[in-house]
Amino acid sequence: MRIRWIRGWPLSCSYQPCMDPKTTAILLVGYQNDYFAANGILRGVVEGTNRVDETLANTLTLLRVAADAGMVLISTPIILTPDYRAMAESEGILGAIKSSGAFRAGSPGADTIPAILAFGDKIIYVNGKQGFNAFSNTELDQVLRAHNIHHLLLAGMITSLCIDSTGRAAYERGYKVTVLSDCVSARTPAEQDFYCNHIFPLYAEVMTNRAFMEQFTPAPFMPLAFSSLYAGDASARQ
Repeated sequence: MRIRWIRGWPLSCSYQPCMDPKTTAILLVGYQNDYFAANGILRGVVEGTNRVDETLANTLTLLRVAADAGMVLISTPIILTPDYRAMAESEGILGAIKSSGAFRAGSPGADTIPAILAFGDKIIYVNGKQGFNAFSNTELDQVLRAHNIHHLLLAGMITSLCIDSTGRAAYERGYKVTVLSDCVSARTPAEQDFYCNHIFPLYAEVMTNRAFMEQFTPAPFMPLAFSSLYAGDASARQ
């Protein structure tokens, strides 16, 4: 059997190209007490509290690996003034945020959850978000470009609102976008499935956090015909 060799390894080796952690950033959206704390004002927006807990657990698993890999981690909390002037004409969930007093500056509900704060200065905080789109009214784009980021991964709340709006805005600015399906939560399972299967694929890649971690974790090279290569079969190197 003949095998083509390049720099000492056979070209026919199975190899999965790795995602570059140096140009990839994880964007955390809405990891605040009003969504994730047991007594959070908006925790009930998501059907089934177990979904919120699973989203957080999956996110923390991802962040531990990403932080060790030296990836850029960014959080964009929504913090609103007490008079909610940014939501003067708000409807839907923004109206609910205003009427319930959620994410009000200085309130415990607006604080980032302790599990995220535990990462310390490994996470960059970009403030100014007052609506669905994390690029609007913030310096997110400047921060990403300053760190030479080309690929943005989205995690957080809510799938059909902030995640979709931010993902579209990132795509329009030239970023490659990936939505981590098990690190985002929608209001209902049907809404989650619809966005992950039909909306996000229009402009983004959709994958689980495990699938992502496998992409940027190098897999070992295993040459084919291992026994012949090291049993004196010189013809394999021709």
